[in-house]
Amino acid sequence: MRSKIAVIGEKASVMGFRAIGFEVYETDEAAEIEATAARLAGEQYGVVFITEQALAKAPDLLVRYKDKRIPAIIPIPGREGTLGIGMANVRKNVERAVGADILFGGD
Repeated sequence: MRSKIAVIGEKASVMGFRAIGFEVYETDEAAEIEATAARLAGEQYGVVFITEQALAKAPDLLVRYKDKRIPAIIPIPGREGTLGIGMANVRKNVERAVGADILFGGD
């Protein structure tokens, strides 16, 4: 079975994803971001991309779903560029897995 993929974020950042077949949810309201993510989890979405700008308004999403099999919540840069949330998350997970910051040398 093929996993469903969705994208959550501000309209200007997520519209292009519709063209490649992803479900797109345009919002930058914290409560709506949280509710959409919960609904997508209940509908068994495998991957939910969320713009860093939207994630900044609902930062508990990464914590809430980090140990769940689905959905994988993946931060992506928005149209305005990156806020560093996605890379910080990768860095933290690598450090937790190997016991050291091998990506950036632990600045």
